[in-house]
Amino acid sequence: MSDAVQGFKRINFFKGFLTTEKDWNDAERYHIDKRRLHNRMMHSPGVILGYQGDLRVQARARGDLAVEVQPGYAIDGMGNDLMIFDATIRNINLEEFKLPQTIYIVLRYYEELTDFIAYKENLEYKGHRRVLESCKIELSQTEPDISREVELARVYLEKGVNRVRDARDPANPAANEIDHRYVQRGGLAGSMLPGFLRLKLETLLNLVRRAGIEYTRRGVVSGHDVVQACNTALMLVYANLVDLRNVFDMFKLLVDCEGELSLDVDVHHPIIAQKKEFSEYRRQVEILRGLLGENKNNMEAFQNLLAYQAKTAEIALSAVADFKPVIVAPEEKKEEKVANISDWEGVKVMPQPKPQMDLEGITWVLVDEVEILNKESEDKHIFTIKEAKDSYRSRQKLKYPDGTTVEDTGRAHVDGYSEFKLLNISPNKPIVILRRMDYVYGDYEIEMSINGKKVSVVSCVGTDRVHRWRNWPALIAAEHVKDGTMLVRQQSITAGRDINMFHIWVYQPK
Repeated sequence: MSDAVQGFKRINFFKGFLTTEKDWNDAERYHIDKRRLHNRMMHSPGVILGYQGDLRVQARARGDLAVEVQPGYAIDGMGNDLMIFDATIRNINLEEFKLPQTIYIVLRYYEELTDFIAYKENLEYKGHRRVLESCKIELSQTEPDISREVELARVYLEKGVNRVRDARDPANPAANEIDHRYVQRGGLAGSMLPGFLRLKLETLLNLVRRAGIEYTRRGVVSGHDVVQACNTALMLVYANLVDLRNVFDMFKLLVDCEGELSLDVDVHHPIIAQKKEFSEYRRQVEILRGLLGENKNNMEAFQNLLAYQAKTAEIALSAVADFKPVIVAPEEKKEEKVANISDWEGVKVMPQPKPQMDLEGITWVLVDEVEILNKESEDKHIFTIKEAKDSYRSRQKLKYPDGTTVEDTGRAHVDGYSEFKLLNISPNKPIVILRRMDYVYGDYEIEMSINGKKVSVVSCVGTDRVHRWRNWPALIAAEHVKDGTMLVRQQSITAGRDINMFHIWVYQPK
Protein backbone atom coordinates (compact mmCIF):
# COMPACT_ATOMS: atom_id res chain seq x y z
CA MET A 1 0.00 0.00 0.00
CA SER A 2 1.41 3.43 -0.98
CA ASP A 3 2.42 5.82 1.81
CA ALA A 4 1.89 8.87 -0.49
CA VAL A 5 -0.44 11.52 0.89
CA GLN A 6 -3.74 11.64 -1.04
CA GLY A 7 -5.09 15.19 -1.21
CA PHE A 8 -4.19 18.82 -1.80
CA LYS A 9 -1.54 20.39 0.42
CA ARG A 10 -1.82 24.12 0.98
CA ILE A 11 0.80 26.22 2.66
CA ASN A 12 0.45 26.93 6.39
CA PHE A 13 2.28 29.97 7.75
CA PHE A 14 3.45 30.20 11.35
CA LYS A 15 5.68 32.46 13.38
CA GLY A 16 9.30 31.90 12.48
CA PHE A 17 8.50 30.01 9.21
CA LEU A 18 11.40 30.69 6.85
CA THR A 19 9.86 30.43 3.36
CA THR A 20 11.76 29.67 0.17
CA GLU A 21 10.87 30.07 -3.50
CA LYS A 22 9.64 26.45 -3.46
CA ASP A 23 7.12 27.24 -0.72
CA TRP A 24 5.71 30.21 -2.62
CA ASN A 25 5.56 28.30 -5.92
CA ASP A 26 3.83 25.40 -4.16
CA ALA A 27 1.30 27.88 -2.74
CA GLU A 28 0.57 29.23 -6.20
CA ARG A 29 0.40 25.72 -7.68
CA TYR A 30 -2.21 24.75 -5.06
CA HIS A 31 -4.59 27.50 -6.20
CA ILE A 32 -3.95 26.82 -9.89
CA ASP A 33 -4.65 23.10 -9.51
CA LYS A 34 -7.82 23.71 -7.48
CA ARG A 35 -9.14 26.20 -10.08
CA ARG A 36 -8.43 23.82 -12.96
CA LEU A 37 -10.09 20.97 -11.08
CA HIS A 38 -13.18 23.13 -10.55
CA ASN A 39 -13.28 24.05 -14.26
CA ARG A 40 -12.95 20.40 -15.33
CA MET A 41 -15.57 19.08 -12.95
CA MET A 42 -18.13 21.90 -12.94
CA HIS A 43 -17.93 23.39 -16.45
CA SER A 44 -17.93 21.73 -19.84
CA PRO A 45 -14.97 22.74 -22.05
CA GLY A 46 -15.45 25.01 -25.05
CA VAL A 47 -16.39 28.59 -25.87
CA ILE A 48 -18.39 30.32 -23.12
CA LEU A 49 -21.22 32.23 -24.78
CA GLY A 50 -22.31 35.61 -23.46
CA TYR A 51 -18.91 37.19 -22.83
CA GLN A 52 -17.67 39.94 -25.16
CA GLY A 53 -17.79 38.72 -28.79
CA ASP A 54 -18.01 34.98 -28.01
CA LEU A 55 -14.63 34.38 -29.77
CA ARG A 56 -16.54 34.43 -33.06
CA VAL A 57 -14.41 34.10 -36.19
CA GLN A 58 -15.41 36.46 -39.00
CA ALA A 59 -14.18 37.28 -42.49
CA ARG A 60 -12.56 40.67 -42.93
CA ALA A 61 -14.37 43.36 -44.88
CA ARG A 62 -11.46 43.77 -47.29
CA GLY A 63 -12.02 40.18 -48.54
CA ASP A 64 -8.53 38.68 -48.14
CA LEU A 65 -6.96 35.52 -46.75
CA ALA A 66 -7.33 36.56 -43.13
CA VAL A 67 -9.90 36.17 -40.37
CA GLU A 68 -10.77 38.31 -37.37
CA VAL A 69 -11.40 36.66 -34.00
CA GLN A 70 -13.60 38.63 -31.61
CA PRO A 71 -12.74 38.86 -27.89
CA GLY A 72 -14.18 36.22 -25.60
CA TYR A 73 -13.56 33.45 -23.09
CA ALA A 74 -13.19 29.65 -23.26
CA ILE A 75 -12.11 26.70 -21.11
CA ASP A 76 -10.03 23.81 -22.46
CA GLY A 77 -10.26 20.19 -21.38
CA MET A 78 -7.48 20.62 -18.80
CA GLY A 79 -9.40 23.41 -17.04
CA ASN A 80 -7.23 26.27 -18.34
CA ASP A 81 -8.82 29.68 -18.81
CA LEU A 82 -8.42 31.03 -22.36
CA MET A 83 -9.24 34.70 -22.83
CA ILE A 84 -8.80 37.21 -25.66
CA PHE A 85 -9.28 40.83 -24.66
CA ASP A 86 -9.23 42.51 -28.10
CA ALA A 87 -10.22 41.55 -31.64
CA THR A 88 -7.31 39.67 -33.23
CA ILE A 89 -6.48 39.23 -36.93
CA ARG A 90 -4.95 35.92 -38.09
CA ASN A 91 -3.52 35.69 -41.61
CA ILE A 92 -3.68 32.43 -43.57
CA ASN A 93 -0.39 31.67 -45.33
CA LEU A 94 -1.20 29.28 -48.17
CA GLU A 95 2.45 28.20 -48.41
CA GLU A 96 2.00 26.35 -45.11
CA PHE A 97 -0.79 24.12 -46.48
CA LYS A 98 -1.27 21.65 -49.30
CA LEU A 99 -4.65 22.52 -50.82
CA PRO A 100 -7.38 21.48 -50.97
CA GLN A 101 -7.73 20.77 -47.26
CA THR A 102 -9.55 21.82 -44.09
CA ILE A 103 -7.76 24.14 -41.71
CA TYR A 104 -8.82 24.55 -38.09
CA ILE A 105 -8.70 27.86 -36.20
CA VAL A 106 -7.98 26.94 -32.58
CA LEU A 107 -7.17 28.62 -29.28
CA ARG A 108 -4.30 27.13 -27.23
CA TYR A 109 -3.21 27.88 -23.66
CA TYR A 110 0.40 28.75 -22.90
CA GLU A 111 2.47 30.16 -20.05
CA GLU A 112 5.42 32.51 -20.33
CA LEU A 113 7.90 33.68 -17.70
CA THR A 114 8.09 37.50 -17.59
CA ASP A 115 9.49 40.42 -15.59
CA PHE A 116 13.05 39.09 -15.29
CA ILE A 117 15.20 40.67 -12.61
CA ALA A 118 18.82 40.18 -11.52
CA TYR A 119 20.20 41.81 -8.36
CA LYS A 120 23.59 43.35 -9.07
CA GLU A 121 24.54 43.14 -5.41
CA ASN A 122 24.43 39.35 -5.70
CA LEU A 123 24.02 37.85 -9.19
CA GLU A 124 23.08 34.52 -7.65
CA TYR A 125 19.68 36.07 -6.89
CA LYS A 126 17.84 36.41 -10.20
CA GLY A 127 14.73 35.12 -11.90
CA HIS A 128 11.34 35.93 -13.40
CA ARG A 129 8.93 37.65 -11.07
CA ARG A 130 5.74 36.76 -12.98
CA VAL A 131 4.17 33.98 -15.08
CA LEU A 132 1.90 35.20 -17.88
CA GLU A 133 -1.11 32.93 -18.41
CA SER A 134 -2.27 33.56 -21.98
CA CYS A 135 -3.41 31.87 -25.17
CA LYS A 136 -2.61 31.91 -28.88
CA ILE A 137 -4.76 31.66 -31.99
CA GLU A 138 -3.26 28.94 -34.19
CA LEU A 139 -4.04 27.41 -37.58
CA SER A 140 -3.98 23.62 -37.39
CA GLN A 141 -4.13 20.89 -40.03
CA THR A 142 -5.28 18.19 -37.60
CA GLU A 143 -8.64 17.63 -35.93
CA PRO A 144 -8.66 19.68 -32.69
CA ASP A 145 -8.17 17.90 -29.35
CA ILE A 146 -10.30 19.58 -26.67
CA SER A 147 -7.85 18.52 -23.95
CA ARG A 148 -5.25 20.96 -25.29
CA GLU A 149 -7.08 23.37 -27.61
CA VAL A 150 -10.52 24.83 -28.30
CA GLU A 151 -11.84 24.99 -31.87
CA LEU A 152 -13.15 28.43 -32.90
CA ALA A 153 -13.96 27.63 -36.55
CA ARG A 154 -12.82 25.64 -39.55
CA VAL A 155 -12.52 26.42 -43.27
CA TYR A 156 -12.24 24.06 -46.24
CA LEU A 157 -9.82 25.78 -48.61
CA GLU A 158 -9.88 25.00 -52.33
CA LYS A 159 -7.00 25.36 -54.76
CA GLY A 160 -6.72 28.89 -56.08
CA VAL A 161 -8.57 30.42 -53.12
CA ASN A 162 -7.95 34.17 -52.78
CA ARG A 163 -10.42 35.12 -50.06
CA VAL A 164 -12.24 33.69 -47.06
CA ARG A 165 -15.84 34.76 -46.49
CA ASP A 166 -18.61 34.34 -43.92
CA ALA A 167 -20.99 31.46 -44.73
CA ARG A 168 -24.02 32.42 -46.81
CA ASP A 169 -25.85 29.47 -45.24
CA PRO A 170 -24.39 28.83 -41.74
CA ALA A 171 -26.09 25.41 -41.65
CA ASN A 172 -24.28 24.31 -44.82
CA PRO A 173 -21.08 26.33 -45.42
CA ALA A 174 -19.49 26.04 -48.85
CA ALA A 175 -15.78 25.84 -49.67
CA ASN A 176 -13.73 28.86 -48.54
CA GLU A 177 -16.50 29.84 -46.08
CA ILE A 178 -16.12 29.98 -42.30
CA ASP A 179 -17.76 26.98 -40.61
CA HIS A 180 -18.93 27.38 -36.97
CA ARG A 181 -20.91 24.14 -36.77
CA TYR A 182 -18.25 22.19 -34.86
CA VAL A 183 -17.48 24.82 -32.21
CA GLN A 184 -17.91 23.26 -28.78
CA ARG A 185 -19.87 25.29 -26.25
CA GLY A 186 -18.63 25.50 -22.70
CA GLY A 187 -21.19 25.96 -20.01
CA LEU A 188 -22.23 27.11 -16.60
CA ALA A 189 -24.05 25.07 -14.01
CA GLY A 190 -27.58 26.45 -13.77
CA SER A 191 -29.31 29.43 -15.38
CA MET A 192 -28.26 33.09 -15.20
CA LEU A 193 -31.70 34.36 -16.32
CA PRO A 194 -33.18 36.98 -13.93
CA GLY A 195 -36.20 35.77 -11.97
CA PHE A 196 -38.71 38.13 -13.59
CA LEU A 197 -37.66 37.02 -17.09
CA ARG A 198 -37.80 33.36 -16.10
CA LEU A 199 -41.39 33.86 -14.91
CA LYS A 200 -42.24 35.81 -18.08
CA LEU A 201 -40.79 33.01 -20.23
CA GLU A 202 -42.72 30.36 -18.27
CA THR A 203 -46.00 32.31 -18.66
CA LEU A 204 -45.39 32.75 -22.39
CA LEU A 205 -44.66 29.06 -22.99
CA ASN A 206 -47.88 28.13 -21.20
CA LEU A 207 -49.78 30.57 -23.44
CA VAL A 208 -48.27 29.08 -26.62
CA ARG A 209 -49.02 25.60 -25.26
CA ARG A 210 -52.66 26.54 -24.68
CA ALA A 211 -52.92 27.79 -28.29
CA GLY A 212 -51.44 24.51 -29.54
CA ILE A 213 -53.97 22.54 -27.50
CA GLU A 214 -56.86 24.53 -29.01
CA TYR A 215 -55.69 23.69 -32.53
CA THR A 216 -55.19 20.05 -31.57
CA ARG A 217 -58.82 19.86 -30.35
CA ARG A 218 -59.92 21.09 -33.78
CA GLY A 219 -58.07 18.31 -35.58
CA VAL A 220 -54.91 20.20 -36.56
CA VAL A 221 -52.33 17.43 -36.26
CA SER A 222 -49.28 19.74 -36.18
CA GLY A 223 -50.74 21.38 -33.06
CA HIS A 224 -49.35 18.34 -31.18
CA ASP A 225 -45.81 19.37 -32.20
CA VAL A 226 -46.32 22.88 -30.79
CA VAL A 227 -47.61 21.42 -27.51
CA GLN A 228 -44.69 18.99 -27.23
CA ALA A 229 -42.13 21.71 -28.02
CA CYS A 230 -43.63 23.84 -25.23
CA ASN A 231 -43.67 20.87 -22.82
CA THR A 232 -39.97 20.24 -23.43
CA ALA A 233 -39.10 23.94 -23.10
CA LEU A 234 -41.05 24.20 -19.83
CA MET A 235 -39.20 21.18 -18.43
CA LEU A 236 -35.89 22.94 -19.18
CA VAL A 237 -37.16 26.11 -17.50
CA TYR A 238 -38.26 24.17 -14.41
CA ALA A 239 -34.84 22.46 -14.33
CA ASN A 240 -33.23 25.95 -14.26
CA LEU A 241 -31.27 25.27 -17.46
CA VAL A 242 -32.50 28.05 -19.78
CA ASP A 243 -30.76 31.39 -20.31
CA LEU A 244 -29.31 33.46 -23.16
CA ARG A 245 -26.88 30.67 -24.06
CA ASN A 246 -29.64 28.38 -25.36
CA VAL A 247 -33.02 30.14 -25.35
CA PHE A 248 -32.72 31.34 -28.97
CA ASP A 249 -32.02 27.81 -30.23
CA MET A 250 -35.02 26.62 -28.20
CA PHE A 251 -37.24 29.25 -29.86
CA LYS A 252 -36.02 28.33 -33.35
CA LEU A 253 -37.53 24.86 -32.84
CA LEU A 254 -40.74 26.31 -31.40
CA VAL A 255 -41.17 28.83 -34.26
CA ASP A 256 -40.51 26.08 -36.83
CA CYS A 257 -43.35 24.09 -35.23
CA GLU A 258 -45.62 27.16 -35.45
CA GLY A 259 -44.71 27.54 -39.12
CA GLU A 260 -45.64 23.90 -39.76
CA LEU A 261 -48.96 24.48 -37.99
CA SER A 262 -49.62 27.42 -40.32
CA LEU A 263 -49.01 25.26 -43.40
CA ASP A 264 -51.12 22.42 -41.98
CA VAL A 265 -54.06 24.78 -41.47
CA ASP A 266 -53.66 26.25 -44.98
CA VAL A 267 -53.81 22.81 -46.59
CA HIS A 268 -56.27 20.88 -44.41
CA HIS A 269 -58.40 23.43 -42.54
CA PRO A 270 -59.63 26.09 -44.99
CA ILE A 271 -62.30 27.45 -42.64
CA ILE A 272 -59.65 28.52 -40.12
CA ALA A 273 -57.20 29.54 -42.84
CA GLN A 274 -59.70 31.98 -44.36
CA LYS A 275 -60.02 33.99 -41.16
CA LYS A 276 -58.34 37.38 -41.07
CA GLU A 277 -56.77 36.60 -37.69
CA PHE A 278 -55.03 33.54 -39.09
CA SER A 279 -53.57 35.57 -41.96
CA GLU A 280 -52.08 37.86 -39.31
CA TYR A 281 -50.79 34.78 -37.46
CA ARG A 282 -48.83 33.73 -40.57
CA ARG A 283 -47.27 37.18 -40.75
CA GLN A 284 -46.27 37.12 -37.10
CA VAL A 285 -44.55 33.75 -37.53
CA GLU A 286 -42.50 35.23 -40.38
CA ILE A 287 -41.56 38.18 -38.14
CA LEU A 288 -40.38 35.75 -35.45
CA ARG A 289 -38.27 33.92 -38.02
CA GLY A 290 -36.77 37.24 -39.04
CA LEU A 291 -35.90 38.14 -35.44
CA LEU A 292 -34.21 34.78 -34.89
CA GLY A 293 -32.41 35.12 -38.21
CA GLU A 294 -30.69 38.31 -36.99
CA ASN A 295 -28.64 36.16 -34.55
CA LYS A 296 -28.59 38.96 -31.97
CA ASN A 297 -28.34 36.77 -28.89
CA ASN A 298 -28.58 39.50 -26.26
CA MET A 299 -31.04 40.63 -23.60
CA GLU A 300 -32.74 43.20 -25.82
CA ALA A 301 -33.31 40.63 -28.58
CA PHE A 302 -34.68 38.16 -26.02
CA GLN A 303 -37.23 40.64 -24.66
CA ASN A 304 -38.30 41.55 -28.23
CA LEU A 305 -38.73 37.85 -28.94
CA LEU A 306 -40.91 37.39 -25.85
CA ALA A 307 -43.13 40.32 -26.87
CA TYR A 308 -43.64 39.16 -30.47
CA GLN A 309 -44.18 35.53 -29.46
CA ALA A 310 -46.83 36.57 -26.93
CA LYS A 311 -48.62 38.55 -29.64
CA THR A 312 -48.40 35.56 -32.01
CA ALA A 313 -49.93 33.21 -29.43
CA GLU A 314 -52.78 35.63 -28.70
CA ILE A 315 -53.58 35.97 -32.42
CA ALA A 316 -53.49 32.18 -32.80
CA LEU A 317 -56.07 31.82 -30.03
CA SER A 318 -58.32 34.51 -31.50
CA ALA A 319 -58.34 32.72 -34.88
CA VAL A 320 -60.07 29.67 -33.35
CA ALA A 321 -62.30 31.52 -30.91
CA ASP A 322 -66.07 31.31 -31.39
CA PHE A 323 -67.44 34.41 -33.09
CA LYS A 324 -71.07 35.50 -33.24
CA PRO A 325 -72.45 35.44 -36.80
CA VAL A 326 -72.68 38.82 -38.49
CA ILE A 327 -75.96 39.32 -40.39
CA VAL A 328 -75.69 41.63 -43.36
CA ALA A 329 -78.88 42.95 -44.90
CA PRO A 330 -79.25 41.90 -48.58
CA GLU A 331 -79.64 45.51 -49.70
CA GLU A 332 -76.41 46.59 -47.98
CA LYS A 333 -73.80 47.51 -50.54
CA LYS A 334 -70.44 45.85 -50.01
CA GLU A 335 -67.37 48.01 -50.09
CA GLU A 336 -65.08 47.52 -53.05
CA LYS A 337 -62.16 45.31 -52.12
CA VAL A 338 -58.81 47.15 -52.10
CA ALA A 339 -55.70 45.22 -53.11
CA ASN A 340 -53.48 44.40 -50.13
CA ILE A 341 -50.10 42.68 -50.13
CA SER A 342 -51.17 40.57 -47.11
CA ASP A 343 -53.66 38.79 -49.43
CA TRP A 344 -50.66 37.10 -51.06
CA GLU A 345 -49.33 35.28 -47.98
CA GLY A 346 -50.64 31.93 -49.24
CA VAL A 347 -49.13 32.47 -52.70
CA LYS A 348 -45.65 32.78 -51.19
CA VAL A 349 -45.54 29.02 -50.62
CA MET A 350 -47.20 27.84 -53.88
CA PRO A 351 -44.82 25.66 -55.95
CA GLN A 352 -46.49 26.92 -59.15
CA PRO A 353 -48.61 30.11 -59.06
CA LYS A 354 -51.75 29.76 -61.17
CA PRO A 355 -52.61 31.84 -64.27
CA GLN A 356 -55.70 33.05 -62.41
CA MET A 357 -56.17 33.24 -58.62
CA ASP A 358 -58.99 34.44 -56.36
CA LEU A 359 -57.44 36.17 -53.34
CA GLU A 360 -59.62 37.78 -50.66
CA GLY A 361 -62.33 38.85 -53.12
CA ILE A 362 -60.08 39.91 -56.02
CA THR A 363 -59.43 37.76 -59.09
CA TRP A 364 -55.82 38.20 -60.23
CA VAL A 365 -54.75 37.27 -63.77
CA LEU A 366 -51.23 36.55 -65.05
CA VAL A 367 -50.42 39.24 -67.66
CA ASP A 368 -46.65 38.81 -68.12
CA GLU A 369 -43.70 36.76 -66.88
CA VAL A 370 -39.90 36.82 -67.13
CA GLU A 371 -38.05 33.49 -67.34
CA ILE A 372 -34.64 34.18 -65.82
CA LEU A 373 -31.66 32.87 -67.86
CA ASN A 374 -33.95 32.28 -70.85
CA LYS A 375 -32.24 34.47 -73.46
CA GLU A 376 -35.37 35.06 -75.51
CA SER A 377 -37.41 36.07 -72.45
CA GLU A 378 -34.64 38.25 -70.97
CA ASP A 379 -34.04 40.04 -74.29
CA LYS A 380 -37.77 40.58 -74.76
CA HIS A 381 -38.00 42.23 -71.33
CA ILE A 382 -34.59 44.02 -71.58
CA PHE A 383 -33.46 42.32 -68.33
CA THR A 384 -30.17 43.71 -66.92
CA ILE A 385 -28.18 43.85 -63.66
CA LYS A 386 -26.15 47.03 -63.07
CA GLU A 387 -23.72 48.54 -60.52
CA ALA A 388 -23.50 45.28 -58.55
CA LYS A 389 -20.41 44.50 -56.49
CA ASP A 390 -20.89 40.86 -57.45
CA SER A 391 -23.35 38.91 -59.58
CA TYR A 392 -23.67 35.26 -60.49
CA ARG A 393 -25.86 32.63 -62.11
CA SER A 394 -27.30 29.68 -60.21
CA ARG A 395 -29.21 26.44 -60.72
CA GLN A 396 -31.04 25.28 -57.60
CA LYS A 397 -33.13 22.22 -56.77
CA LEU A 398 -34.98 23.24 -53.61
CA LYS A 399 -38.23 22.61 -51.72
CA TYR A 400 -41.32 24.67 -51.01
CA PRO A 401 -42.84 24.44 -47.49
CA ASP A 402 -45.30 21.75 -48.66
CA GLY A 403 -42.37 19.51 -49.61
CA THR A 404 -42.61 20.00 -53.39
CA THR A 405 -39.17 20.03 -55.03
CA VAL A 406 -38.64 22.50 -57.89
CA GLU A 407 -35.50 22.95 -60.00
CA ASP A 408 -34.93 26.38 -61.53
CA THR A 409 -32.21 28.69 -62.84
CA GLY A 410 -31.70 32.24 -61.74
CA ARG A 411 -29.47 35.24 -61.21
CA ALA A 412 -28.30 37.09 -58.09
CA HIS A 413 -26.47 40.31 -57.35
CA VAL A 414 -24.84 41.88 -54.31
CA ASP A 415 -25.79 45.56 -54.05
CA GLY A 416 -26.63 47.42 -57.28
CA TYR A 417 -29.96 46.84 -59.04
CA SER A 418 -31.82 44.70 -61.59
CA GLU A 419 -34.02 46.24 -64.28
CA PHE A 420 -36.63 44.80 -66.66
CA LYS A 421 -39.56 45.92 -68.79
CA LEU A 422 -43.15 44.78 -68.19
CA LEU A 423 -45.48 44.17 -71.14
CA ASN A 424 -49.26 43.72 -71.62
CA ILE A 425 -50.10 46.06 -68.73
CA SER A 426 -53.57 47.57 -68.23
CA PRO A 427 -53.25 51.21 -67.05
CA ASN A 428 -54.85 52.40 -63.79
CA LYS A 429 -54.91 48.92 -62.25
CA PRO A 430 -52.59 47.71 -59.47
CA ILE A 431 -49.79 45.26 -60.27
CA VAL A 432 -48.24 42.49 -58.19
CA ILE A 433 -44.72 41.42 -59.22
CA LEU A 434 -44.15 37.92 -57.85
CA ARG A 435 -40.49 36.85 -57.60
CA ARG A 436 -39.36 33.26 -56.96
CA MET A 437 -36.40 33.55 -54.56
CA ASP A 438 -34.07 31.38 -52.48
CA TYR A 439 -35.34 32.23 -48.98
CA VAL A 440 -32.15 31.13 -47.23
CA TYR A 441 -30.87 34.59 -48.23
CA GLY A 442 -33.65 36.60 -46.61
CA ASP A 443 -33.80 39.55 -44.23
CA TYR A 444 -33.23 42.43 -46.62
CA GLU A 445 -35.08 45.33 -48.26
CA ILE A 446 -35.31 46.37 -51.91
CA GLU A 447 -36.56 49.63 -53.35
CA MET A 448 -39.03 49.34 -56.25
CA SER A 449 -39.05 52.06 -58.93
CA ILE A 450 -41.35 52.43 -61.95
CA ASN A 451 -40.05 54.42 -64.92
CA GLY A 452 -37.41 56.03 -62.70
CA LYS A 453 -39.78 56.94 -59.85
CA LYS A 454 -39.56 55.27 -56.42
CA VAL A 455 -42.92 53.71 -55.56
CA SER A 456 -42.37 51.30 -52.63
CA VAL A 457 -39.94 49.42 -50.38
CA VAL A 458 -40.30 45.62 -50.18
CA SER A 459 -39.17 43.91 -46.96
CA CYS A 460 -38.10 40.28 -47.37
CA VAL A 461 -38.42 39.32 -43.69
CA GLY A 462 -37.12 36.02 -42.31
CA THR A 463 -35.17 33.04 -43.68
CA ASP A 464 -35.75 29.30 -44.08
CA ARG A 465 -32.84 26.90 -44.30
CA VAL A 466 -34.92 23.80 -45.05
CA HIS A 467 -37.79 24.87 -47.34
CA ARG A 468 -35.93 27.51 -49.29
CA TRP A 469 -38.28 28.45 -52.16
CA ARG A 470 -40.61 31.44 -51.70
CA ASN A 471 -42.59 33.58 -54.17
CA TRP A 472 -42.13 37.12 -52.80
CA PRO A 473 -44.76 39.68 -53.87
CA ALA A 474 -44.32 43.40 -54.50
CA LEU A 475 -47.48 45.52 -54.87
CA ILE A 476 -47.48 48.52 -57.23
CA ALA A 477 -50.48 50.80 -56.58
CA ALA A 478 -52.79 51.68 -59.48
CA GLU A 479 -51.78 55.36 -59.32
CA HIS A 480 -48.28 54.42 -60.58
CA VAL A 481 -49.54 52.32 -63.51
CA LYS A 482 -49.92 54.76 -66.41
CA ASP A 483 -48.96 52.89 -69.61
CA GLY A 484 -49.12 49.50 -71.31
CA THR A 485 -45.39 49.00 -70.69
CA MET A 486 -43.33 49.86 -67.60
CA LEU A 487 -39.63 49.85 -66.70
CA VAL A 488 -39.15 48.24 -63.27
CA ARG A 489 -36.03 48.65 -61.14
CA GLN A 490 -35.28 46.53 -58.02
CA GLN A 491 -32.62 48.41 -56.03
CA SER A 492 -30.80 46.74 -53.13
CA ILE A 493 -30.87 48.98 -50.02
CA THR A 494 -29.54 46.42 -47.50
CA ALA A 495 -25.77 46.46 -47.95
CA GLY A 496 -23.93 43.26 -48.74
CA ARG A 497 -26.97 40.98 -49.21
CA ASP A 498 -27.61 38.65 -52.16
CA ILE A 499 -30.74 39.65 -54.11
CA ASN A 500 -31.71 36.57 -56.12
CA MET A 501 -34.50 35.86 -58.61
CA PHE A 502 -35.41 32.65 -60.45
CA HIS A 503 -38.74 33.52 -62.09
CA ILE A 504 -40.91 36.64 -62.24
CA TRP A 505 -44.71 36.57 -62.63
CA VAL A 506 -46.80 39.74 -63.15
CA TYR A 507 -50.48 39.86 -62.08
CA GLN A 508 -53.29 42.41 -62.39
CA PRO A 509 -56.94 42.29 -61.24
CA LYS A 510 -59.40 40.89 -63.77
